[in-house]
Amino acid sequence: MTKVTKTSVTPSLAKKPKRNYRKEYDNYHADSTQKKKRASRNAARGALMTSGSVRKGDGKDVDHTNGNPMDNRANNLKAKPKSTNRSFPRNKKAGKLK
Repeated sequence: MTKVTKTSVTPSLAKKPKRNYRKEYDNYHADSTQKKKRASRNAARGALMTSGSVRKGDGKDVDHTNGNPMDNRANNLKAKPKSTNRSFPRNKKAGKLK
């Protein structure tokens, strides 16, 4: 009679390649349109800081209700908790679903 033993098989843990931040910056963040969008988002945060809706370190994000970071009209901006603002479903074009 043969004896069957149970062996544990550990999957090989392949290491992820290191993230190349320099390449990421050069290919995406350094693009002039991305710089303009980032500056516009920062300006929107500044506008809500002056109005008193948000403060530094309050854990809130500035939500652009129409999804366009270049549109900083007062009726398009509102303060939301980060968890709410960063969790909405997106379509293929990364726009907000309505």
